Amino acid sequence: MLKHSPTPLNSICVFCGSAPGHDPEFMRTADALGHAMAKAGIRLIYGGGNSGLMGQVARASLASGGEVHGIIPHFLRTREHMLEGAHRMEIVPDMHTRKRLMFEAADAFVALPGGIGTLEELFEQLTWVQLQQHKKPVLIANINGFWDRLLDLMVHVREEGFIREGLTPRFLVTRDVEAIVPMLQAEMRALAG
Repeated sequence: MLKHSPTPLNSICVFCGSAPGHDPEFMRTADALGHAMAKAGIRLIYGGGNSGLMGQVARASLASGGEVHGIIPHFLRTREHMLEGAHRMEIVPDMHTRKRLMFEAADAFVALPGGIGTLEELFEQLTWVQLQQHKKPVLIANINGFWDRLLDLMVHVREEGFIREGLTPRFLVTRDVEAIVPMLQAEMRALAG
């Protein structure tokens, strides 16, 4: 994999649940993020589904005139109810291809609340950052403290010696959906400087 050289923030890959979760704030956050990205002229890269947080962020982006690029494996087209109306929808053979194409299309990554798939996608990006395979910003949207236990686990893993000194992956954290786009834009400027 080639290292990424910083560029303007044109696209964000959003990892999130294909379910809405129990807290209504999660859906409100997905909606607000989709609108904010569209308003800033930032293309949404996401998993292609129309359900849960995944569908909400895409529908909100479309509703505000944003560009949406979905990437969905063939076997998930009906399970995640593939979104109709995206500017670009790629149907791929497997999850590995989906993740590779999302990585290639995105300038930055955001993890909203989600399940095992969201964790897997987030940790793949954090691993690549740690291994210096890319410098694309990764942001954890800790809405209503959803990721608190994960962040505690990251501290625990470091304290137990499994993240060596100087190898802590760089990532951003916010609880405020309105801060996501400005934080990523600032990080892109810092990387370019």
